[in-house]
Amino acid sequence: MIAGRYRLDREIGRGGSGTVHLALDEVLGRQVAMKRIGMVPGTPDVELERAQREARLAAALNHPHVVSVFDLVDEDDVRWLVMEYVDGETLSERVRSAGPLEAGDAARLLAQTADALVEAHAAGIVHRDVKPSNILISDGTAKLNDFGIARSEDDASLTQTGLVTGSPAYLAPEVASGSSATSASDVWSLGATLYHAVTGKPPYDVGDNLIGALYKIVHEDPPRLPRDHPMAGLLSVMMTHDPEQRWSMPRVRDELVRLSRGQQTTVVAAPVAVPAPERTGALPTLRAAPVAATPRDHHDHRRWAWIALAAVAAVAAVAAAYVWAGRGTPEALPEGSAQSSQASETTETAAGTTTSTPAPSAEDTRKQMDSFITSYIATVTSDPRAAFDQLTPEFQKASGGYEGYIGWWGQVRSAELADVSSDPSDLTVGYTVNYVMKSGRRDTDRIRLQLQRLDDRYLIAGEG
Repeated sequence: MIAGRYRLDREIGRGGSGTVHLALDEVLGRQVAMKRIGMVPGTPDVELERAQREARLAAALNHPHVVSVFDLVDEDDVRWLVMEYVDGETLSERVRSAGPLEAGDAARLLAQTADALVEAHAAGIVHRDVKPSNILISDGTAKLNDFGIARSEDDASLTQTGLVTGSPAYLAPEVASGSSATSASDVWSLGATLYHAVTGKPPYDVGDNLIGALYKIVHEDPPRLPRDHPMAGLLSVMMTHDPEQRWSMPRVRDELVRLSRGQQTTVVAAPVAVPAPERTGALPTLRAAPVAATPRDHHDHRRWAWIALAAVAAVAAVAAAYVWAGRGTPEALPEGSAQSSQASETTETAAGTTTSTPAPSAEDTRKQMDSFITSYIATVTSDPRAAFDQLTPEFQKASGGYEGYIGWWGQVRSAELADVSSDPSDLTVGYTVNYVMKSGRRDTDRIRLQLQRLDDRYLIAGEG
């Protein structure tokens, strides 16, 4: 029994923030869904704050297509979010089991979702995680769920520029590049959900390659439906890179209502509008997310921040290839050419002659990288300032400066390296580290770092 009134039944869902159980509210005699925040007592504060935010924002919306939040209770140091029980399935489950939806069915369900978002936006709330798995379907009715990372316009804790949140495949380009989400970002995400509903697959294949997916979202043409598809025109004005060129949510809702009734679309598929890159050697800037000073929050948000920064590195590689090869697409450079000087280092003697010094072998580089990360982990708890100095200036900034950095590492009593595997080909290091926190809690994490070579030493340039 939770809070003296909620009797738990079976588990009906599980996600990154906790489990969801079917329960009976014995006071009112109705079934409810109860989300347990965190898997064990002692959940980090960020998850508890997220639950409180979800309860507050969802409770502010009284809409037939929003999952209602009834209560937020604590029991034995565990927080429970009490919600309306929807006996159905998510849109992603529907598509997975039955295949892509017909245009009319998709339009009807997404028109209801859009109407919920119109209400949320009118209340100053941006959902920020619109996706098929957050749309519940029961008896032909759609209900938008999970306002856990939604924000109110007056919520200062979630309006920092660069806070990247949401599911990668459905992120708007401006959010993927580190800018704050707006109502226009929800329009893009609903468009990405529409694409999934009628094609049976996400608009972007993320897999394990988060960096590649975010790069595509920011820099490549968005996906399109065949021009004769009833939803092709609407998709093109929802998934367009320029937020100011996207349709407003009320306009999207009205068009979806028309399509759900079998009426002719009012929009012709627009051409994809992606600004052509200037061939000046300048690289687009992706801003990294600031990092909060709690253990899991530090890791999670720093990883997201460095997805964006690693995308910069990807852009840099493309741009460098363009500069060297003299054309818009990178091509291999001939061996022995001036540009292939990465294979050796040239030094000039006092007599004016030059000698070529062979670059370190891959094995030597691997040993150097292994040694560097071993030394870094050994240093970070005993001398965190010295360890912080082994980050590039950009990574220092993205880690929240020394204050943000020590906000995490200051809670760690010891860090023991379990294994390390360096890849000289791209200067990445993967390792497992065992933490003992000052609270007594033990934790294990698998980390991958991007290194940068500076003269004869290495610096940490990112975490992915």
